[in-house]
Amino acid sequence: MPEAELPFRRRCRLVSESVVGVVGLAPAESTGLKTILVPTDGSQASMRALALACSIAKKNKGKVYVVHVIEVKRSLPLDAELEPEASEGERILIQAEKVADELDFEVEGELLQAREAGHAVVDEAIERGVDGIIVGVEYRRPFGEFQLGRLIQYVLRNAPCLVWICRQPVEERE
Repeated sequence: MPEAELPFRRRCRLVSESVVGVVGLAPAESTGLKTILVPTDGSQASMRALALACSIAKKNKGKVYVVHVIEVKRSLPLDAELEPEASEGERILIQAEKVADELDFEVEGELLQAREAGHAVVDEAIERGVDGIIVGVEYRRPFGEFQLGRLIQYVLRNAPCLVWICRQPVEERE
């Protein structure tokens, strides 16, 4: 799809490999989040996190930014044309817009390319000066124990704002 026809702005940038220092939390007098960043991978958990963010921002007359990060292999240039991944990312962002539309809320979606998704999410939070990040997590037990992925661990350690984790309920299997 030509650049002019893309429904979302695509930015390619090298996110610093160094650890981002914690700047501080949202002001204590502000109990509601006004600007919220939601990273999405298209999963049900990330769409639930988006719905939660939209509900909160709507009550607080705020704004929600949705990002999908394409992780670029180190063997490729950061601005490599990754058409299948970009198409999938655009599909996910369109799905996110539909979730927001159902809640009568408008979100701003962006497709990013970076070496590591966690770095890109924290960088985006800093750049936009958001009050919080809401991340959706699927309940998975790959080795018998619930584990958080790399993105969430990095965001929890390095985000300069509040971070909420919205975990999917445990599916009961008989």
